[in-house]
Amino acid sequence: MMSLVVIGAIVVSIVLGYRTRINIGLFAIAFAYLIGCFGLDLGPSEVIAMWPLKIFFIIFSVCLFYSFAIVNGTLEKLAEHLMYRCRRVPSLMPFAIFLAATVISALGAGYYTVLAFMAPITLLLCNRSGLNLIVGAMAVNYGALAGANFVSSQSGIIFRTLMTSSGIPEDTAFINSFGIFASTLIVPIIVLAGLVLVNRRRGTAMASLDHIERPSPLDPNQKKTLTLTLIMMAMVLLPPIASLLLPDNAAVGFINSKVNIALIASVFSVIALLMKLGDERKAIASLPWGTIIMICGVGMLISVAIAAGTLDLLGAWIGTNIPPVLVPVAFGVAAALMSLFASTLGVVTPALFPLVPPMAATLGIDPMIVFIAIVVGAQATSISPFSSGGSLILGSCPDDQARAGLLPKLLFRAAPLGFVAAMIFNLLLAFVF
Repeated sequence: MMSLVVIGAIVVSIVLGYRTRINIGLFAIAFAYLIGCFGLDLGPSEVIAMWPLKIFFIIFSVCLFYSFAIVNGTLEKLAEHLMYRCRRVPSLMPFAIFLAATVISALGAGYYTVLAFMAPITLLLCNRSGLNLIVGAMAVNYGALAGANFVSSQSGIIFRTLMTSSGIPEDTAFINSFGIFASTLIVPIIVLAGLVLVNRRRGTAMASLDHIERPSPLDPNQKKTLTLTLIMMAMVLLPPIASLLLPDNAAVGFINSKVNIALIASVFSVIALLMKLGDERKAIASLPWGTIIMICGVGMLISVAIAAGTLDLLGAWIGTNIPPVLVPVAFGVAAALMSLFASTLGVVTPALFPLVPPMAATLGIDPMIVFIAIVVGAQATSISPFSSGGSLILGSCPDDQARAGLLPKLLFRAAPLGFVAAMIFNLLLAFVF
């Protein structure tokens, strides 16, 4: 009975958040307190302890460092240069948009930030060049998602933390994260290539892009910021990779055991401040506080669900009612449906990732396949106008008329197309691996 109450609370939190535009995490915190203290007889301090402090610190410290590249315009300038490089090959513009969004997002801007400043640029390019709006919207959304999934970027870090919190070893979580990143890089390229070919056969040509002006070069602070970002990424990525290649090397193992992206990012934030690469107050103000509250608030409610045994029941139901080979597909479908209205980072993955390790162990499935299926499914429908990605793209439209015309295209064409592509990929993943 209590498990149904917790599931109902999660659903109600999402619905209330969508209808009222109030952060879902705040509703989740309220339900965690009411159900935890009065339904499960937990103490208030036990409920407070369910706040995912590790996830909070990781997101805070990493986003703080990357915010300097946002505040001083480094990431936006890189996007402009990447667009300019492809002006003479307009047919490759969807891939240029995708590449630009991927690179900028992988460098630490994160999904929401990339969409916020690249979606308006993309829609403008679509109007000027004749590029199909759906293709442009899917390219920028796919790119922002794929880049954010990189192991040292925002979403990739959150995925790794959720995996380790669910009992997955750190090294395995690192490999799983690479699998997620690679998958969310492959699917968009195939989809965009298909869309470009279809438009070519229909005779939909793009106009010349020679009118795009050459952007100014990076200023000294932007060059320093980019150099610092690349150094930090190297420090985070090289030790785990070296540990995988040299598992018996004691020195490599020792260095790898001391690597923590949150603490390294904190050190680099201090370095950026000492180098005067950005204003401290602006950097802190630009942090994704709404996303942090949503992720941590839902994390508290998921912890209450674990205490109530809800996740064990769900895992047991899936394990007994769905053939093992179709389990990844089922998780992908569930994630896609949830993502139509809810955030992948804040709701979908915190709710589904904890189910994977025990169920995979029972059914003899590789957990990485299920983790990939969840993320691929969730991100397939994130372009829905009712989800965060689609709403940001709609908000980038220049006027109400353009917004009204784009909404049904996102809902009835882009989201279903992404869903079908994701399910085909997950089916292949399930049967091949």
